[in-house]
Amino acid sequence: MPLRRLAVLLLLFCAGCSAQSKSPVPADVAQKVQRQVRSYFNIPPDVDVKLGPLTPSEFPNYDNLTVTLSHAGKSQAVDFILSKDGNSLIRITKMDLTKDPYADTMKKIDVAGRPVRGNPDAKVTIVNYDDFECPFCSRMHSTLMSEILPQYGDKIRIIYKDYPLSMHPWAVHAANDANCLAKESGKGYWEFADYVHANQHAISGAQKDVQRAFGELDRITLDVGKKNGVDANRLQVCVKAQADGAVKSSMAEGDSVGVNATPTMFVNGERLEGALDTDQVKVALDQQLLAAGVKPPAPAPPPASPPATSK
Repeated sequence: MPLRRLAVLLLLFCAGCSAQSKSPVPADVAQKVQRQVRSYFNIPPDVDVKLGPLTPSEFPNYDNLTVTLSHAGKSQAVDFILSKDGNSLIRITKMDLTKDPYADTMKKIDVAGRPVRGNPDAKVTIVNYDDFECPFCSRMHSTLMSEILPQYGDKIRIIYKDYPLSMHPWAVHAANDANCLAKESGKGYWEFADYVHANQHAISGAQKDVQRAFGELDRITLDVGKKNGVDANRLQVCVKAQADGAVKSSMAEGDSVGVNATPTMFVNGERLEGALDTDQVKVALDQQLLAAGVKPPAPAPPPASPPATSK
């Protein structure tokens, strides 16, 4: 019995220690914190700002403080440190230097079975979240295939993932057709991607008839498949089914790594958003190649000047 009583007393003591390590923010300080947070982050009046208890911080003379913003059933916690005199509030971001954020991002992206352009064993990978109907994606596709890939050759590999936007009525259908080809022929997939990106206006048509666009996409898919020796019956069954599971999975994956617009690329995990020019892409590629121990290619020579004409 004495031992049991001692154990209970120890548990109560520890619980008391834990409770004593937290304390509420004084009312006058809490009011100042709420006003500062609302003003600094321009928080609407209907968003609730709730302060958690103060807990010991690793910084001398400061306590940890979590501020929770809530609205319509959704909430977000923001971490601060508050000076013990109640005069300074600091928002800090703690980074774990034992982890590689780019590598962590690449671990979330599944590229298994996706068609590859470039060197399948390259140490630097470009993953491009693409929308076949997006005009900016068309520009980015042209830059990657006509300027980046010819210069970087076997030093890189390029992989596309699907992220069709809801504003584009035939983008999901195009992605489904492309994935039907991808199952049968990587070469066929890239021929389809090249053609569709270069002919978006023709596919949409002057009247922007979605059903007509669907038919045109299916025709292109079957023609590309035939050209590449794909089993016609199997491809036709896939095209007709329009199974969109792979597209939905790719979009969910994109959401998990912060994709919200197209094109969005990841160069070995480094995020690049928008239809960037060639030089911007090269900067990221060169940095990631050097980090991987690979020498970047020599800069392309400038175009030759036309010969001077004598008067």
